[in-house]
Amino acid sequence: MGSRRTSAVLLLTASLALAGCGAGDSGDSARSAAKPAAQQERDGAAGSGYAADEAAGQPAEGGADRRPAKPAAAVQAHVIRTATLEVEVKDATKALAAARTTALNAGGHVENETTERIDDTHVTSRVVLRVPQERYDSVLSELAGAGKLLARKADAKDVTDQVVDVESRIATQRASVARVRELMERATKLTDVVTLEGELSSRQADLESLLAQQAALKDRTSMATITLTLSEQERPDAGKEDDDPGFLDALGGGWDALVATLRWTAVVLGAVAPFAAVAAVLYAAWRWLVRPRLPRRPAEAPAAASSSPLPAAPPVTED
Repeated sequence: MGSRRTSAVLLLTASLALAGCGAGDSGDSARSAAKPAAQQERDGAAGSGYAADEAAGQPAEGGADRRPAKPAAAVQAHVIRTATLEVEVKDATKALAAARTTALNAGGHVENETTERIDDTHVTSRVVLRVPQERYDSVLSELAGAGKLLARKADAKDVTDQVVDVESRIATQRASVARVRELMERATKLTDVVTLEGELSSRQADLESLLAQQAALKDRTSMATITLTLSEQERPDAGKEDDDPGFLDALGGGWDALVATLRWTAVVLGAVAPFAAVAAVLYAAWRWLVRPRLPRRPAEAPAAASSSPLPAAPPVTED
């Protein structure tokens, strides 16, 4: 009796298990049939991709050994390079011409230059050169070797973020301008057209400002700036006098005094000459023209005889 009950329980359990398996298979078949064709195509493509990865020796997309993705391309660096050089040379004029030639041969140009003579003893020149970035190091070395290097300062400023930001803002601003223009083409009311024109002008002004910033950054990052100062060695003052003057110094001082005296005498004579000439003409006119015509004064009478009579001479008697 007990064995019969056990057999019945086993048969019931087996039948229930078989029924569950059949229901699961039928459900899976129904869900597979209900999948859209597009989903099945995607599944097939995924399967084929998996197979291709396996054939190429690469792990599947969902595998644990998935390789890292290829890094994105690096952004080009934008750097502003500037340098300042102070060089002592024998001839500043020749060194300046050589520096100008070096910049031109490198594909650059001279931005500005200044030359001055200090105390009539030496010449100093300052020139600003713009050279391409790829020739910056070679030009800098050549200029530094033109004479005795006194000072050197180089600076590099990375402005890649600023360049990328300006480019992004330019793209956004251009798209904004294009949208406003599309709205203007579809506008029918005069008020809308006027409003859109004002908005378009404002956005175009912002776009032009961004383009100017972009051009300035491009110029500064494509051309390096080198400020070169060329100076000659100061010569000793040859005219410096000793504390105790010598014979030559006294002779030179006397000669300078004589020359100065003659010069001032000539100046005085030159100033008096017109007056003397007029006086001479007036005297000549009076002497030869006026004086002969004047009446002559009579001669003065002889002096009166003395009041006391002279004693009379005694009479002469004849014997």
